[in-house]
Amino acid sequence: MTRSIDFYTKVLGMNLLRTTERPEQKYSLAFVGFGKGNADGQSEIELTYNHGVDSYDLGTAYGHIAISVPDAYAACEKIKASGGNVTREAGPVMGGDTIIAFVTDPDGYKIELIQH
Repeated sequence: MTRSIDFYTKVLGMNLLRTTERPEQKYSLAFVGFGKGNADGQSEIELTYNHGVDSYDLGTAYGHIAISVPDAYAACEKIKASGGNVTREAGPVMGGDTIIAFVTDPDGYKIELIQH
């Protein structure tokens, strides 16, 4: 949980919005996002740790999330400087002019950066 929270907050610049501990149900939650909480209308990512689980398989029905950024090139540089893994450098999407990039979180999930 700690490395995922660190990635989303320190590498991607999100805020840790809240955490929930459910020891009887054997799980912990952390919610991250760019806003200050779901009351401000911003989307959130829910990170889940199931107590006693040492590894997870990547889901087969999940592709990636996308985050809008003002400058994908600058975002990639900042992510790399923070120790993040840029797997597709910023540049135009194939067949178009929208600038995108991809990064991977510590668990291997892909995050698309879309320049707006």
